[in-house]
Amino acid sequence: MKFLSGLRELDSAQRHVVAASFLGWTLDAFDYFLLVFVIPEVAHDFGVGIAEVAFSTTLTLAMRPLGALIFGRLADRFGRRPVLMFDVILFAVFEGASALAPSLTVLLVVRALFGIAMGGEWGIGASLTMESIPARSRGLVSGLLQQGYPAGYLIGALVYWLAFDHIGWRGMFALGILPALLVLYIRRSVPESPVWAANRTDAAPTPGFFAAMRGQWKLFAYMAVLMMAFNMFSHGSQDMYPTFLKEQMHFDTATVSKLTIALNLGAIVGGLIFGAWSERVGRRRAIVVAALLALPMIPLWAYGGSVVLLGIGVFLLQVMVQGAWGVVPVHLNELSPDGVRGTLPGFAYQGGNLLAAFTSPFLAWLAAGHGGDFAFAMACFIAVVAVLLALVTWLGPEATGKKFD
Repeated sequence: MKFLSGLRELDSAQRHVVAASFLGWTLDAFDYFLLVFVIPEVAHDFGVGIAEVAFSTTLTLAMRPLGALIFGRLADRFGRRPVLMFDVILFAVFEGASALAPSLTVLLVVRALFGIAMGGEWGIGASLTMESIPARSRGLVSGLLQQGYPAGYLIGALVYWLAFDHIGWRGMFALGILPALLVLYIRRSVPESPVWAANRTDAAPTPGFFAAMRGQWKLFAYMAVLMMAFNMFSHGSQDMYPTFLKEQMHFDTATVSKLTIALNLGAIVGGLIFGAWSERVGRRRAIVVAALLALPMIPLWAYGGSVVLLGIGVFLLQVMVQGAWGVVPVHLNELSPDGVRGTLPGFAYQGGNLLAAFTSPFLAWLAAGHGGDFAFAMACFIAVVAVLLALVTWLGPEATGKKFD
């Protein structure tokens, strides 16, 4: 199998880097998605509306650019590995603190702090990975790395299914401190980025962020808009889906979990396929094809009616949504200048998150304005965003196979 042969080309150290970055993003996403399963229950306990609790996802997404900038600059200065370990500990601690929130206001503050920590992980892990592996393996590994996100969502669905009825939403958040254990593996097995290490020993002084970015601000603006479309694509099709299943379809815990598992299995399949395919057809074409193929999947995903048809729909839609996303880590890293690769991909990614942070509250508001019809709200939103993503991607640059100095 081409996928397995591609991984076999990596040496032991490179495999540890890929594993650690994948697990970091998996556990980061696991901590984020624990909340989306329990929005109605949190709203009930605090005596507020669903949209008010959904605003916590907006705060998390809005604070991620700050985290990407802070931790990205630290990673460019002090190395990818130590900053990644510190960041993992922080987001696990803030997740555990969410379990102790005595009010919605406190929960919102904690979720904002969690967003800062969450914002740092992706950029550091992606740059560490892309700088550590051969150029010919980037597309394949990019698809694998990005699927840490649906893998974390999948683990969250399993935990919700198996534990929620026994431990409640506070117990779910308490489990979110477990990702801190990943630091032990990184410390023992993961080496520093060879590109960063080589630049540290180079006789030439390392330029500062603004010096390295001179002439690149248009590129950053483009990348931020691109990632806005990407984040609306994923969060618009994922974050409110459990609420739709519970509030509109009136499914029980087990059924919501099973459909969410189908969602994430489709996401993992799509990311691996399109990430590897981008090595052959280019990054832009792979993204555009995946985005446009999402359009015919929307009716089954939103209006399937039965559990089986909804399961097929959500699986196929996420093949396309996360198929496009599987190209993101390699695409952003190849577009980024060498001196700011620890900062720029993550900062642009999370900047797009900030621009898309309105997604969940907007969907809740749109559904409320149409009699609680989440299917209508999500279907219209995703159809528009899929076309927008394809257009923005096709009009942008590409640097497939770029050499990292």
